[in-house]
Amino acid sequence: MSAEFPVYRAGRQLGIGSLNLNPGDQVVDLGCGTGLNFGLLKERIGPTGTIIGIDRSTKMLAQARRKADRHGWTNIILIQADATTASPAFLSASITSHGGKALSDATLATYALSLMKPWEAAWDAMKQLTRPRGSLCIVDMQEPTSLFPGMTALAQSACRLGGADITAHPWKGVERDCTDVTKASARSGHLQIRTGRRRSR
Repeated sequence: MSAEFPVYRAGRQLGIGSLNLNPGDQVVDLGCGTGLNFGLLKERIGPTGTIIGIDRSTKMLAQARRKADRHGWTNIILIQADATTASPAFLSASITSHGGKALSDATLATYALSLMKPWEAAWDAMKQLTRPRGSLCIVDMQEPTSLFPGMTALAQSACRLGGADITAHPWKGVERDCTDVTKASARSGHLQIRTGRRRSR
């Protein structure tokens, strides 16, 4: 999403908080867009950590770079790639060629996988870019469970506007493939957050 309704910040906060990042950590932000997660991530990894932003849109990455430059964030690596078609080996090589580590301490996708087809390919890349026992988090959307009149229609409209598939439910990947899975939700269930750890084997 290039522009964001304020309601969606809650999911970003919950997801990034659930990663339990430490100063010095390297984190992949898959589908980083214009860098809406960067400030929240920087608060946790500090000046010695590294953010790897991956996105297929050169225009969004240009905005992300301007944001990083404006704030003086020098520890952000931006990579232009489509995570549904680029091999994990290519992505890893791109990261190391820019000075990052081949495997990251955490990998995050916020409101990104529901835009991707097939999202399973991007999820596989997330897993392979994360070190064993590293944290993986997916924040995405479903139809809200609220009985508030118009809530479902509003959520559906917002997803259509952004090009997201509200029925994709990509967090199923975390539930299926990770250990120590935690679950959270916000905005009457519209925002779903799943965080787990990559299996050692």
